[in-house]
Order: sequence, then structure tokens, then C-alpha cells
Amino acid sequence: MDSATARATCPQARKIILARHGESEYSARGRLNGDIMVAVGLTARGREEARGLGAQLRDQPLDLCVTSEFQRARETADLALRGRDVPREIDARLNDPLIGRYEGGSLEDYRAWASASPSSAAPEEGGESRLAIVTRYAAAFRDLLERPEGTILAVCHSLPVSYALGAREGKLPGARMPLAEHATPYPFTADELETAVRLLEMWAASPTW
Repeated sequence: MDSATARATCPQARKIILARHGESEYSARGRLNGDIMVAVGLTARGREEARGLGAQLRDQPLDLCVTSEFQRARETADLALRGRDVPREIDARLNDPLIGRYEGGSLEDYRAWASASPSSAAPEEGGESRLAIVTRYAAAFRDLLERPEGTILAVCHSLPVSYALGAREGKLPGARMPLAEHATPYPFTADELETAVRLLEMWAASPTW
């Protein structure tokens, strides 16, 4: 089923709320984790941030929560939704990037490499290119739009949130993206996310760097 057919037969979600996880053991130290086999949980501060996210969403009806595979995202959703009966799903396409030789290393070292490399380049030792990353994030967002639920919370990572926020404002993906705030809800209407997804899809079809 193509996107147009899916949208015709399945009502678009009225609202999609994107949120980065709470502070993790690695983000507190400026370190990176893109390997799902490496367990990285929330710090005490991150757990408090996750509960704060729940407080901000307390009066918001939620029909579905989608998270990445990572412990920090799932733990944030657990704390934010504690006491609420919200269906949960995992979408690996919302995962943080595979970062190859930068795994466990410095965020700034990776960002320096990323700023100096084309979007088609991937870090050595099994890393993922920014072009591949944008493509899978756009596909995940497209599927959220085609869900039947009225309001969806997606708890993921800084990069997908940052790409979506920028694209909503008409900004193409850049080699260096701003960091999204921890455990902060960023609401999108279906039309706003559609606008963002179309721009991300357009860029991925013809990257500018």
C-alpha cells in the first residue's frame, strides 16, 4: 500500500508529540551510544526529568507511545507514563545512529567528524551515514502519520527530534544539528509533521552536502 492509499484508508493522527529521553549516563558525560547492546540507563536527574515529562503530559490524552529500542528511551516512557494505560510499541527506526568507531567516545569528536564529512560518509567500524539516518527517521515519521491513533507520543533521541523541528521550519538537515532538550514535549500537528517529513524525504532524494 502506498502512502496516498494508506492516508485515504487510515485517518491521520491529529497530534504527534516528540520527546528526547531524559539525561542518560552517557549524555551526562558527553559520550555517545549507538549500539543497542550497550546498556545505558538514565541518571537520577534523567529519571526526574522523565517524571517531569509525565507531569507535563498529565492532562494530555495519549492513544499510543512509540519508543526507540534503547533503554534510556524505554525507561523515560516507563516513568513518564507510570499509572497510565497507554499502549506501547517500539520502532527501531527511531534509534540513535550507529556511530562505529565513535561508540562510547566523545560527542564533540563525532560532531567534528560529521561537520567535515559528506552526508553519504559513514564512520569506520560499522557506522551509519547521515543520509541513511535521515532516510530512516523520515520513514518512521511517515508511518506515525499513517497511524489511526489520535495522539501519539514518540520518545526517542535528540537527532530525530532536531531534524523534525528544523524541517518544520523549512530548514534542511545540516551537518551539525542542535541538541534537543531532555524529556521535553515537542508537539506537532499532523500537518506540521507532514511538512517536516516531505522536506526530509526531498532532501534525502537529493542531499545538499
